[in-house]
Amino acid sequence: MSDYEADFYAWTQQQGAILREWRPPQLDWENLAEEIESMGRQERRELVNRLAVLLGHLLKWRYQPELRGKSWRTTIQEQRRQVARLMKQNPSLKSYLPEAFLEGYGDGRLLAIRETALDEEDFPIDPPFDLDWALTADLEG
Repeated sequence: MSDYEADFYAWTQQQGAILREWRPPQLDWENLAEEIESMGRQERRELVNRLAVLLGHLLKWRYQPELRGKSWRTTIQEQRRQVARLMKQNPSLKSYLPEAFLEGYGDGRLLAIRETALDEEDFPIDPPFDLDWALTADLEG
């Protein structure tokens, strides 16, 4: 398996650095390197977005137990699978996961505020659960 297939994010960062070191005059190496690196940053954004949806639904699950249903449960399961897939495809993002969790929580909190009848103050500013719980907790427990 090539580096490209094993960890796309790491590959984009490595390739961008290599392109910056070798500069034939006929190519716009700086912008080419930036574009390749931006493809890797897209993986980071995707991770934050997936976590935001997951965390927003976990907040709704926690603070509106009377409205729990199949739709919320399947969204939580789907987002967990997508996060796991992203991490498998981009293992170097593991070090970014705690930061992505906090960024995703802020976005997820806004999603929960928007999609519920609860007040903004009903949702804590800081996550009421940790990353491991968010990715693995049994919803029945």
